[in-house]
Amino acid sequence: MVRVRSGVAHHKRVKRLLKRAKGFRGQRSKNLRTAKATLLRAGAFAFAHRRAKKRNMRSLWIVRIGAASREHGLSYSRFMAAVVKSGVALDRKALAELAARDPKGFARLVEKVKPNAAAA
Repeated sequence: MVRVRSGVAHHKRVKRLLKRAKGFRGQRSKNLRTAKATLLRAGAFAFAHRRAKKRNMRSLWIVRIGAASREHGLSYSRFMAAVVKSGVALDRKALAELAARDPKGFARLVEKVKPNAAAA
């Protein structure tokens, strides 16, 4: 009879892997070899898309800030230059939130930084 040296550990490892593959289609969730390959691929996509999400969010913030600043007669680049020159310590995420949720507050901010936009 063959001596099984890692029975419990092996079963635990397989069980954990198949649990992570739950919800995959067909043999990808049942067959150990295909599940393992699919999980590796899924992990690579997840890693890449976490970074892509950051890029997408930044571009969304820029679009929102640009749209709100154009309503007040400033382009995005002139507005951001004025914000930096004014010493306003708000990042693009905060500025986009302000533009979307509090238009009056954003208008006050634009009025505050507008004198620096003319020189920019």
